[in-house]
Amino acid sequence: MDSPVPPPASEPRPRRRDRHGRGMRGPVAPPQVPLSASRSETFRDLVQDSVERLERRWPQLAEVDFVVLDVPGTPGETVPLGSALSAAKGRPAQIVVYRRPVEIRTKSRDERALLVHEVVVEQVAELLGLAPESVDPRYGQE
Repeated sequence: MDSPVPPPASEPRPRRRDRHGRGMRGPVAPPQVPLSASRSETFRDLVQDSVERLERRWPQLAEVDFVVLDVPGTPGETVPLGSALSAAKGRPAQIVVYRRPVEIRTKSRDERALLVHEVVVEQVAELLGLAPESVDPRYGQE
């Protein structure tokens, strides 16, 4: 008796997604385009830009670790946007910027960049024991 079903192939066929002659599916944007960066990578770039801007004026910030975390670890009455930790034995000073609280408070990339810079300036000022206006003269003006 002949079976209408062909025997199973010994090796699986490669999966093709060439529907309607449009070519193989792939990433929406190439890796070198800003569109391909994730939100966390974009946020990290905003923090890095702000730090580089401040390091020109305050070279001692090269010894400070700047860290981006998604959310603060301990819930409290208010949600901090950042924190500063002084240097301890065997650990350099550290400034932390919390990504999600900053993103929730802003609507556009420009607003986010301004708020990130304000948070970084405030935390650097706290770490150095100075007023934010002395760390960055343009603080609060933008």
